[in-house]
Amino acid sequence: MADGNFNRNILPYNNYRSGVRAGRSAERARAVKLFADMLAEENLISGADEADRLVQKFRNKLFEDKM
Repeated sequence: MADGNFNRNILPYNNYRSGVRAGRSAERARAVKLFADMLAEENLISGADEADRLVQKFRNKLFEDKM
């Protein structure tokens, strides 16, 4: 129903979708950083190349999961 407010059409559709996407992206970035920090802190990986490979693999797994 039109109420005369011309700004209503600029809101994102379906549960403020752009905000939800931004939140998911921020949490994924935070998870990847925490994983990389944990690898370094616990000395689980001996080489930087191996650590980078595991971080990249973790990042790919996060983006495969579509909730």
